[in-house]
Amino acid sequence: MPATVLVVGGAGFIGSHTCVELLQHGYEVVVVDDLSNSSPHSLERVAKIADTAVPVLYVMDIRDRSALSEVFRAHPIEAVIHFAAKKAVGESVGMPVEYYDNNVGGTTALVSAMREHGVRRLVFSSSCSVYGNAVKVPLTERDPVAPTNPYASSKWLCEQILTDVCRRVPGMNVLNLRYFNPVGAHPSGLLGEDPRGVPVNLMPYMSRVAHGRLARLRVFGDDYPTVDGTGVRDYVHVMDVAEGHRVALQHLDDEAGMRTFNLGTGVGSSVLQLIAAFEDATGRRIPYDVTDRRPGDVAALVADPTAVNRAWNWSTSRDLAAMCRDAWHFQSRNLAGYAD
Repeated sequence: MPATVLVVGGAGFIGSHTCVELLQHGYEVVVVDDLSNSSPHSLERVAKIADTAVPVLYVMDIRDRSALSEVFRAHPIEAVIHFAAKKAVGESVGMPVEYYDNNVGGTTALVSAMREHGVRRLVFSSSCSVYGNAVKVPLTERDPVAPTNPYASSKWLCEQILTDVCRRVPGMNVLNLRYFNPVGAHPSGLLGEDPRGVPVNLMPYMSRVAHGRLARLRVFGDDYPTVDGTGVRDYVHVMDVAEGHRVALQHLDDEAGMRTFNLGTGVGSSVLQLIAAFEDATGRRIPYDVTDRRPGDVAALVADPTAVNRAWNWSTSRDLAAMCRDAWHFQSRNLAGYAD
């Protein structure tokens, strides 16, 4: 029988693309999502792409331990992929309590349910933001962790909790994936990033500017010690991130306990370089204004992906042009997002 995987936050941007990847490789998928920043229509698109039935969806907050326990009772879950979290750096600075409550509280509730029902295999969605204001790039998994905002701190706290759980719960295996900046969309144009309200992430905001739905892009700071003064990030195609999670499932049992890997391309691009690449891919001009730095942001975050390349014989394969092209394809086909 196919392995059954619980994808927590599976209706969201990265979660929905991962559901496609899992279904296309023979897994059974069960989704839990509170739909606070996602749409159930994404799973209809998932089913269409994968040519399967729509995955089972439980609309709930994973901090509801009773409801979560019922999900584990109803399905023969063998592994969990945990995406559910608030994720906006700027927002977290103004809402630290909500971020700790949601991200850390959700993780402890999920791990408690897993332990109660004998599920010992977890792939955890962490973030490159835990490295903070890095003194060098590219970053390896051995580099110091120094979060600069509540979002990053919440992810680091979850990592510490999971490390302790693996030490004390026999047979518990966790792959902790610190991925860098997921962008792009499924090449079909059916699935992409469709946040509620005004986007807080660069690529969907830029896509809406290109289509005239938003007037101008804001570039937060041009005085960083980078190639052109704007922040540098390692942008990674969401399909590579989804593939990385599917491959992670295959390697959960390679070693016992908690292991951490970066998921990134190893190539950094500044905000202005990303704007130029997007303009090349779309033929649209992106008007922008430079404003002050945003609290909690850092100059540069770029992955050294050597460890995961060696451990899994796997690496990302899509370049920045493909990321921009696929993001624009989704935006062009879905002017009102999944509401179309």
